[in-house]
Amino acid sequence: MPAPVVLDPRTTGAVVFDAYGTLFDVHAAVMERAAAIGPAARALSDLWRAKQLEYSWVLSLAGRYVPFWTLTERALDHALARLPDVDPGIRAALLAAYRELSAFADAGPCLDRLRAGGLKTAILSNGDPAMLADAVSGAGLAGRLDAVISVEEAGIFKTAPEAYRLVEARLGIAPERVVFVSSNRWDVAGAAAFGLDPVWINRAGLPDEYPDLPPVAVVASLEALRVNP
Repeated sequence: MPAPVVLDPRTTGAVVFDAYGTLFDVHAAVMERAAAIGPAARALSDLWRAKQLEYSWVLSLAGRYVPFWTLTERALDHALARLPDVDPGIRAALLAAYRELSAFADAGPCLDRLRAGGLKTAILSNGDPAMLADAVSGAGLAGRLDAVISVEEAGIFKTAPEAYRLVEARLGIAPERVVFVSSNRWDVAGAAAFGLDPVWINRAGLPDEYPDLPPVAVVASLEALRVNP
């Protein structure tokens, strides 16, 4: 069992979380309907997520921005087209479910624990403001966050530095006093490059990547985040 990550309010002012995959289970929309979708459910969910992220990276490199919800719709359409055994009639239900994804069981208690210890908590996400508002409200996390920050304010997706710069602009806390928490290793790399202290939530036990941009800690769940009493 990995040692807990113990944060000290004297040196850490805020803990900022990625949303999708870190606080919210991106596969819940499909997997909760797996029986209706059939054997291709897992493949559908994986492809939907992969294309959603791919589109964000390609647009950022091309100097363009489209709201993340639009990319989510386009990615699902692509996944459905690639998997003809899945009834495309499920599209509307999946998109509706994605607006209110289930939070991981350790998300709420983690936020409560950090706030009780005197730390600010926030989200920095590729999600646009409307979809983030729906997700936070649906998961019951609204009262547990000091800020919900969308990269839409910067007009570019993570891992662009402009996206991470929004944290200091909104919270007024210097990057070196911010712990950034993400389940996405590429996001951890981006945060490290910018100067945040990233923690990788490696729920799936994946091998490490981006050795030149390491996290300050790797843990299996949000349960590991603690505050020095």
